[in-house]
Amino acid sequence: MTKLLATTAALALMATGAAHAQETNWSGLYLGAHAGYTSNDNSDDETLRFDTNLDGVFTDTVRTAAGADAFSPGFCGGGATSSLPGSGCNEDDAGFEFGAQLGYDWQFGGFVIGPLVELSRTNVKDSVAGFSTTPAQYTFERKLKGLAALRLRGGYAFGDNLLYATGGVAQGDVQHSFTTTNTANTFVQRGDDTATGYQFGGGYERKLTPDVTLGLEYLYTNLDDDDFVVRSQGPAAANNPFLLVNSLGTDLRRSEDELKFHSFRVTASYRF
Repeated sequence: MTKLLATTAALALMATGAAHAQETNWSGLYLGAHAGYTSNDNSDDETLRFDTNLDGVFTDTVRTAAGADAFSPGFCGGGATSSLPGSGCNEDDAGFEFGAQLGYDWQFGGFVIGPLVELSRTNVKDSVAGFSTTPAQYTFERKLKGLAALRLRGGYAFGDNLLYATGGVAQGDVQHSFTTTNTANTFVQRGDDTATGYQFGGGYERKLTPDVTLGLEYLYTNLDDDDFVVRSQGPAAANNPFLLVNSLGTDLRRSEDELKFHSFRVTASYRF
């Protein structure tokens, strides 16, 4: 009799849990917010690339009138602190990210899937510097000011809990800048501030009430940012390294044409 009662009680608890899991519905429209920090994923061994004959191919070496490599002092992944490479560079610190998203989920048994659109404000920064024998420093910096994304999210729900993966397309508003201690040449900047790419990641979400959820999320973002170019031109003398091959000057750009970063967030949503 005792075994029968225990078995009956266990079955009743299992039935109650299953009924609760079935009652939890993840389908519907939701409006959410997120906040967290970002970590730059770009390489520390990035360099500058040069197009001395202005043919659009950045594989040239800038040389002095004596034929030596004008950038033999080297490069660093960060913003230069002075004209001398020995003084080093400032590394790019982790940044912040916050924003909002709007999405819709459909639930099929335990599986949940749906699209979302997201807008974020960030301060992701990525710098690289080169040093010439003059001596002089040349620093490229890009800051991601805003980000829009359209992703698909899919996962598995067990009661009030949801584990999911997500991925889609992203577009960023990138602010470019260039600084140098070279005063012999003038430098003309050109390029687009829009960078497009993709995102993917995953997360965990839990219902605190039938309408309110709280979660944790990780995202990896990769944006194609390859069209910012700086031209070094006169009024320097004709034997200036940037003018030796082509009198119109030399084009400079950074070697890494992708802006990559990791995001670690806390999320909150209201489900209608």
